[in-house]
Formats: sequence, structure tokens, C-alpha cells
Amino acid sequence: MAAEGFKVDLEALKTASSGITDTLVKLKVKKVSDIDSKKSDVGHSHLADVLENFCTRWEIGVENLAKDAQAISARLDASVKAYQGVEATIVDGMLGSSSGEDPGAK
Repeated sequence: MAAEGFKVDLEALKTASSGITDTLVKLKVKKVSDIDSKKSDVGHSHLADVLENFCTRWEIGVENLAKDAQAISARLDASVKAYQGVEATIVDGMLGSSSGEDPGAK
């Protein structure tokens, strides 16, 4: 089967990567652990314990998602570099080639 070429919106890839990076920066500034309520603020000891446990688990989940997001951002950046490195035509911000393999598929 012959390759049918490809088209890629490089700006969309760059914007997606940048958006992920911006979100990760915000997560570093404002952590779930900042929701440090005193038991007296919550008004109920058991509810305060449940809230603390929830926030601890939530922070772990956010940290795991952040790791995944960093990997996605890095792959998007690598894809942009791979696409920019091929001999192709860029028209209206879209990179494409009428034949050959898609370099971002590697």
C-alpha cells in the first residue's frame, strides 16, 4: 500500500504543548495541599478527616496526571521538530506532503 501523504497543523501542536506547559506551571503554584483546612474550620471532626484524606488522594492523582501531561507535551514538541525537519510544503500554517511517510508517526 502506497503512502498517501499527510497534513499537519504545526501551530495547533505548538499551542497544545504550550497549553499543557502553562497548566503544569499553575499546578506547581497552586497545589491541592494548599486546601489545608483546620478541623475547627470544617466544623466536624469526621468530615475534616474525610476532607484531608480526599485532598491527599487528589494530590497524588494530580501529580500522576502532571507526569502524563509532561510526557504528552514532550511528544508534541518532538513531533513539531520531526515535521519541521522534513522537506515539505507549508501552506496556510499547514505542513503537508502529497507522498511519503508521516514523520510524526515514528
